[in-house]
Amino acid sequence: MSEPTARVRGKGQITLPREIRDAAHLEEGDPIEFEITADGILMRPKKVIDASQAWFWTPEWQAGEREADADIAAGRVTTYLTAEEFLASLEE
Repeated sequence: MSEPTARVRGKGQITLPREIRDAAHLEEGDPIEFEITADGILMRPKKVIDASQAWFWTPEWQAGEREADADIAAGRVTTYLTAEEFLASLEE
């Protein structure tokens, strides 16, 4: 299987192949950092996180997300059919 390629166009523009954009979760407007290395050109996506959502990406919050995912996967959850049922469980 051949590696994806692109051509340099006017003003130095290139279009990243869709499979590369998808794998890197790149969207229009995302910044990319470039570095010249001994092997060639290294491109690093620099995703910008909306400041109002930055709390979600803190190491502490992400640890809690992983813990919650593990609890859900292991079946350590309780499902309530109504808000009243949930509120009653808090009083127990």
